[in-house]
Amino acid sequence: MNFDEKIKELKLNLPKAADPVGSYIAAKKVNKLLYISGQISISENGELIKGKLGSELDVDAGYKAAERCALSIIAQAKKACGEDLSKIKSCVKLTGFVNSTNDFTDQPKVINGASDLIANVFGDAGMHTRAAVSTNSLPLGVAVEVDAIFELN
Repeated sequence: MNFDEKIKELKLNLPKAADPVGSYIAAKKVNKLLYISGQISISENGELIKGKLGSELDVDAGYKAAERCALSIIAQAKKACGEDLSKIKSCVKLTGFVNSTNDFTDQPKVINGASDLIANVFGDAGMHTRAAVSTNSLPLGVAVEVDAIFELN
């Protein structure tokens, strides 16, 4: 089964790959690596998923926000690969940033939302290294931001 078929089987809807809003590019190929810039948590209806984990949001809400980041990552990767996900060999690494209170310690549980979605879509090729980091603030007040590195065929 190819990755596009898996997305359909999982009944996932990829968002439109958003254009950058700053002085950077959304994706960059370097040799056989594809770097995807940080994707922020945006709901299916296009609204920012805002808030701080440990106060306004619980782990489940953070997990869902991280899933949304992963969908945006896949959308950016697909766009960078000319709409052909078969060009992806594997996911190498995700780095997840969690907007949280000082005493919040469940960053890995939040970023599992992104990791699980990538693994579900890409199977063994989706198994990756990872960092899950807490921060006191993220752009536009969003709850989660995740970036990625993929290996290309």
